[in-house]
Amino acid sequence: MKTDMDMTELLRRRLADVPAGSVKTEAGELTAATSGKGLMEIRELFPGIRLSFNDFLAGEIAFRHPASHSVLEIHYCHRGRVGWDMKNGTSVYLGAGDLAVHSRDCCADSVMQFPTGFCCGISLSVDLKQLEGNMPPFLAESGLSLCSLREKYCGLHRSTAISACGDTEAIFAPLYRAADPWRLPWMKLKALELLLFLSQYTPDSRLMTPSSSRQADLIRQIHSLLTEDLSRRCTIEELSRRYLINPSSLKEAFRAVYGLPIAAYMKNYRIRRAMEILRDTDETVGAVAAKMGYESQGKFARAFKDIAGMTPTEYRKSVQRNLKKCLRHFNSPTPQS
Repeated sequence: MKTDMDMTELLRRRLADVPAGSVKTEAGELTAATSGKGLMEIRELFPGIRLSFNDFLAGEIAFRHPASHSVLEIHYCHRGRVGWDMKNGTSVYLGAGDLAVHSRDCCADSVMQFPTGFCCGISLSVDLKQLEGNMPPFLAESGLSLCSLREKYCGLHRSTAISACGDTEAIFAPLYRAADPWRLPWMKLKALELLLFLSQYTPDSRLMTPSSSRQADLIRQIHSLLTEDLSRRCTIEELSRRYLINPSSLKEAFRAVYGLPIAAYMKNYRIRRAMEILRDTDETVGAVAAKMGYESQGKFARAFKDIAGMTPTEYRKSVQRNLKKCLRHFNSPTPQS
């Protein structure tokens, strides 16, 4: 499985032609406010049902769209993390495999947040009013009730978040494997399957509990503090006193937003940052270790190997070897025809 660094690099290449500060579709740019970038591959599947493959490389993106109580928004996170601070004061954050369902009026004034800096996923927009008069035969034969679907997910005035499970994985995974000319038929089939799944779904242990938007904002402030100076380490107790939040709530809320316990997240964050420095500069391993807050080069090397699968020195040599290969390929003479 690709790491966050692998995915970030993959998205940088995939979105290379998308100008910073914009989100593009085949039809042009969407109205969005961001310092990052995004690409949305949108397909009209049926009257009232639209599916979009989304690739975002950003910290956050503010989309502007009308509020609608009869439009169901379904979001699936394939890789990375994504969250919303809803207008009712709650927040929901998704990790890989998680699913969120809410009416469009819940997220009309919200900003999409990307705690890992990226997200790949699929969204499905279902206009229940339009679908009512244009029901695909398959759905009509199934006995699916649009009224029940509306009451179940649009009447809550909040998002229903479902943790990753085999049922949703079976729906979405084939969409990432399908190739033309079978891709569009797969999209149509899986969109209908998803609606049937949601109509029969009964909340259970897979249902994620939303947190408060205020608490999510506080956690983002704590994240900024933790990552602005990696040579400094803060304890849970210090953070708890500084931000007036009890330790257990702090740990639970941080994991809800960023997907990992604080210690595990910061270890990954430090090593990813160290990999960038080792790749892009000539700083010594000892200097990088100190910058990342490790009291000894040995402890840094062990932590680095846990995450990267090799020591810092081995990693730097592998990067240099790959660079030399690229340079030799670039400088090799082009065969004459």
